[in-house]
Amino acid sequence: MPETTTAPKAPTTGVATEGVPGQRRIAGKVALARLRDLALVPAIVIIAIVGQLINPVFLQPDNLINIVQTMSEIALLVLAQTIVLVAGKMDLSLESTFGLAPGVAAWVTVAVGAGHGLGLVPGGWAIPITLAVGALIGVANAVLIVRFGLHGFIVTLGMLIVLRGLLTGISGGQTFFNLPESMMYLGTAVWWGIPASIWICVALFAAGIVLLGYTSFGRSLYAIGGNVDAARAAGIRTDRVLWVALVSASSLAALGGLMLSGRLASVAASQGNGAIFTVFAAAVIGGVSLNGGKGTMFGAFTGILLLFMIQNVLTLAGVPAQWIGALNGAIILIALVVSRITGGKAQE
Repeated sequence: MPETTTAPKAPTTGVATEGVPGQRRIAGKVALARLRDLALVPAIVIIAIVGQLINPVFLQPDNLINIVQTMSEIALLVLAQTIVLVAGKMDLSLESTFGLAPGVAAWVTVAVGAGHGLGLVPGGWAIPITLAVGALIGVANAVLIVRFGLHGFIVTLGMLIVLRGLLTGISGGQTFFNLPESMMYLGTAVWWGIPASIWICVALFAAGIVLLGYTSFGRSLYAIGGNVDAARAAGIRTDRVLWVALVSASSLAALGGLMLSGRLASVAASQGNGAIFTVFAAAVIGGVSLNGGKGTMFGAFTGILLLFMIQNVLTLAGVPAQWIGALNGAIILIALVVSRITGGKAQE
C-alpha cells in the first residue's frame, strides 16, 4: 500500500501566543475608556473649589440642588444625543422636540381663554400626548434617515426648522400658561427631599450607562457607529437598532421638555431654542465622538454637569449671561482640538 502522509499540525502554542497580546490590547482599551470616563472629575473638583472661593454660597445644598435641577432637563437632551452620536448619527431636531412636544400637549389641554389653549382633551392626557409627539417625531426622522437613506444632519436640521415653526404657529408666538397639574408634576414634585426631575435624570443616566456598557443593544450601537457595513456583516440588524435609537432620543427630548415646562409652569414659543449648542458642548467635552462609535453615558453626564457648574460660578461672580454662550462655543472648539490631538485622526 502506498504510504500516506499527514499534513503537519499548527502548533497550538502559536494561537495562545497570539491571543495574549490581543487580550492585552482589549484590556488596555477598556482601561483607557474607564480612565477617559473620569477625565472631567478633576475639572469638576477644581470648578467646585473656585466657585466656593468666589462665593461661599456655591457649595450650599440649596445651590447644588438648584444646579442639578436646572441641569436635569437639558441633561436628558445630552443623554438622547449621546445615544444617537454613538450610533454614528446626529439629531439636531432634539431642541425643537424639547419645545414642540409639551407645546402640543399644552395647546390641546389648556382651557380656551385661560392660556391660549384649545381645551380639546382633559389635562390628564398631557403627559401621554407629550411623549407620543416626541415618539412620532423620532419615527419621522427614522423614516427619512433609515428607510430613505437621507443624510441625518440635513434631515434633522430641516426637522428642527419645521418643528420650531410649528410651535410658533400653534402658540401664536405667545406662551402657554395655566398648565394642567399633570404637566407641572414632574417639574415641581419633590421625592424624599429632592426634586423629582433630579431623580428621573439620575435614573435615566444610570439606565443609559447599563444600556451602553452591558447590553447587546449597546454593543450594537457602538458597532454601527464604528463601521455600519461591518456591523451589518456581523449580523446586527442595523436598521432596527437605528430606529430604536432615533425614536428613543426624541421621546427623551419630549420628556425633558415636559420637565422644564412643569418647573416653569409654562411653555414658551421659544422653548429649547439654542439648547443644541449646550448639548453638543457637553457631549464633546464628555468624550463622545462626533464620528460615532466612541463615548460613554458617564462621560456625557460629567460634561453637562461641568458646563452647568461653570455657568453657576459665572452667575455668582456677576458675569453677564451673554458671555456664557460664548464660553460654550469656546469649550466646543477647545474640546475638538484636544480630541484631534489625542486621537491622532482627522475628524470628518
